[in-house]
Amino acid sequence: MKKNIVFFEAVGGSDKGADGHRKDTMPMVNALKDKGWNAEVVQLTDDILRDSNKREEVYKKVRDNADGYVSRVNPGNLKEEKLYFDILRKLCADGLVGMPHPDAMVGYGAKDALTKLADTPLVPDDTYAYYDIATFKSTFPKSLAKGERVLKQNRGSTGEGIWRVRLEDASKYNSCDSLPLDTKIICTEAKDNHSEERKLGEFMDFCEQYIIGDNGMLVDMTFLPRIKEGEIRILMLYKTPVYVVHKKPAEGGDAFSATLFSGAKYRYDEPKDWQTLVDWFLGQLPSIKSKLGNYDLPLIWTADFILDTDEKGADRYILGEINCSCVGFTSPEEFMAKIAVMVGDNIVNIVSEKKA
Repeated sequence: MKKNIVFFEAVGGSDKGADGHRKDTMPMVNALKDKGWNAEVVQLTDDILRDSNKREEVYKKVRDNADGYVSRVNPGNLKEEKLYFDILRKLCADGLVGMPHPDAMVGYGAKDALTKLADTPLVPDDTYAYYDIATFKSTFPKSLAKGERVLKQNRGSTGEGIWRVRLEDASKYNSCDSLPLDTKIICTEAKDNHSEERKLGEFMDFCEQYIIGDNGMLVDMTFLPRIKEGEIRILMLYKTPVYVVHKKPAEGGDAFSATLFSGAKYRYDEPKDWQTLVDWFLGQLPSIKSKLGNYDLPLIWTADFILDTDEKGADRYILGEINCSCVGFTSPEEFMAKIAVMVGDNIVNIVSEKKA
């Protein structure tokens, strides 16, 4: 075994420090070196990926010298993501340990992961994914007729294209099987919690942009009013919970977004402070893994939960999103060094086990 790990980064982007690297990359590199392993960063640009000779050069260098890779490329930082993923797939096929495999990044990170988990206790069974406009336009008026909904686009970040949708006249819920197109609705975007009054048909026309194009889709799920109490994010290192972030939306109005940009307040807790949720979630890992393509769990990933109430009035947790493409752990800063060491331990264990 070579005991060499490559960290892939994209050149540029708002996630880089003064040294040109993500702030959490070099702590991981150094943690591996402290364990007697070699680790290096390979930085990619769209120009490198478009040049078939340079792309092949990167691929062969990593294939011949590394046991595995860690992807630290934020979605959107490389326009040629498909070519980047092609390199990663070839490396995995050659026996390198992918952390994560590119298809795991796609499977876990896509919003329709929720629909694949809709027959588990993690996600309500009335959760839908729309891949074409016709299905969206025929089904959404039926789901909204039953109650408030949230529409999530597959692309975008920090709440962009995530809409809370409710009827202006709440007395009309459950009054018909499918709402007419002139029904007045109120739409609130998670990006900044601004609300707009619209007609249903016109809003659905507006949402066509989220379905058109590569990886276009909309996920439609029930709105959970207890989001006001906060979203709960578990930061995972492979199979181990590291900390829990409690993200409380800004007060007032229709605010429901739990992003810092929208004014949410973050609190960082120990996993033991959320023991019931953490234990239940860890029990769901085999099911998550099997339903999302049976790839190995990502190295660094998060799962976001919202509180709900079951039929008996007891608390239950609903999965709202999984992130695994390039989860950062730069805040709170005092956790970063400790987490980097834990990442190093996980990498050594994962690669040693796979290469044994």
